[in-house]
Amino acid sequence: MADAPVVAVRGEAYREVAPELARFTVTATARDRDRETTLTRLAERAAAVRALLDAAEPAVERRETGQVHVWPVTKRSGDRVVAYQGSVSTTVTTTDFTVLGDLMLRLADQEQVGVAGPVWSLRPDSPAYREARQAAIADALVRAREYAEALGARVIALRELSDTGMSAGPPMMVKAAYARSGEQPELELDPAPQPVHAAVEARFTISEPVLG
Repeated sequence: MADAPVVAVRGEAYREVAPELARFTVTATARDRDRETTLTRLAERAAAVRALLDAAEPAVERRETGQVHVWPVTKRSGDRVVAYQGSVSTTVTTTDFTVLGDLMLRLADQEQVGVAGPVWSLRPDSPAYREARQAAIADALVRAREYAEALGARVIALRELSDTGMSAGPPMMVKAAYARSGEQPELELDPAPQPVHAAVEARFTISEPVLG
């Protein structure tokens, strides 16, 4: 068996699947000449964001507060402080795309609040990755059989299989359409398909080729 002929192939699979997660960032900001006023306004605006996110549950699967920034604004000509500015950001994850647009608009409608996103993605343990790996292995086997048949042989056994890696496409940003019905704005979102690629390298033992 050690001297049996071997065919080495590469199997690949590419899929485009619907996203499972959408993430966006909400940033509340405040600015005033007085430091305490800046901090108070920042806290109030961050609380308003939290209240809206609380009301949106269970559509909100996860939310994480990022860095809180508060800094003095000085004149270019010196160190004299002319104002204080602050910001606090929250990353929101949701799986309910039917309410996503409305939630983002309600958050963006708050005073001094900005919204960025969404970024579409798959879960780290998404079945799409497993399916792509299985498809890549099937592709490798098909290729090995094709080479063997071309030589008048057949595949006997798997000798070696190595995973050359999975890859997902870069995070996909939103495709959005804005429409107005009376005074109430609407945001229509088109979830971006997520590319998934898997590749394997395999070596198969084949029967003696018929070369004559």
